[in-house]
Amino acid sequence: MASAVRVHEIGGPEVLRYEEIAVGSPGPGEVRLRHTAIGLNFLDTYFRSGLYPSPQGLPFIPGNEAAGIIVEVGAGVSEFRPGDRVAYGSSLGAYATERVMATAPLVKLPDTIRDETAAAMMLKGMTARYLLRQTHKLKAGDTILVHAAAGGVGLILSQWATHLGATVIGTVGSSEKAELARANGVAYAINYNEENFVERVRDITEGAMCDVVYDGVGQATYPASLDTLKPRGLFVSFGNASGAIQNFSLMALSQKGSLYATRPTLFTHVATRDALLENANDLFDVVGSGIVRIPVNQRYRLADAAEAHRDLEGRRTTGSTVLLP
Repeated sequence: MASAVRVHEIGGPEVLRYEEIAVGSPGPGEVRLRHTAIGLNFLDTYFRSGLYPSPQGLPFIPGNEAAGIIVEVGAGVSEFRPGDRVAYGSSLGAYATERVMATAPLVKLPDTIRDETAAAMMLKGMTARYLLRQTHKLKAGDTILVHAAAGGVGLILSQWATHLGATVIGTVGSSEKAELARANGVAYAINYNEENFVERVRDITEGAMCDVVYDGVGQATYPASLDTLKPRGLFVSFGNASGAIQNFSLMALSQKGSLYATRPTLFTHVATRDALLENANDLFDVVGSGIVRIPVNQRYRLADAAEAHRDLEGRRTTGSTVLLP
């Protein structure tokens, strides 16, 4: 029998229940996939807590990112075959040893990418890619602020942005995380527990401030993030690690210098097959060439997903984390 972590009622990590499941044969346009590694993301906690309602209702299997091997294909599937190594970053239901899923979110893995690396980077790496290449087309000479710079997206984004010629300022929560951030492309690491990050950005930039702030934290960094931007700068809110932003003020954008603001998601940036492959192939290129390293700093058994969620929400993780079936 296959096993999975399921959510029967929304709530804290304690609602994650590891149990046996039945996995049938794939239908038309589907494959049966045996997972080898599963990515852990803050997005998973949003579905678990009910911040984001599950499109499957209750119960549901959380997780949107994993790598594995195809064991069976359904009718009409020609792009994949049994034995193919594949990965995905945008399909709910990853916390399982096996699953049946549509082929649309899947991409084949090149030999240069290990399974654990793929599981740790698909959602986070493709997020970093659209943030740098589409939300704002980063160019050499830009100065950016990355909140949670020692987190999964933060470490990937910082390395990639530095390669593109930007100056990266990053916020972190400890001296150890500051060291990790600096080792991964952050030119200036700010410990927000010891320094006012707005004042520190002003000092670093000599008052010029930032072209973009990438904010995956949410409630705890708003509205201060707006004060780190130069006139007509861009506030990118792409996550809610500390809770969703409440009472967002459009008037504040005017008052603080004709600022721009956006709340993008990965799912709309990989909604078509062409967009998915373009994004994934760019990610494979920078990782396969060594431009971006994917640090897998924590590993948990899939059965211990609740513990992993507690550590993630307690800010006790850095970089990427994988769950192993």
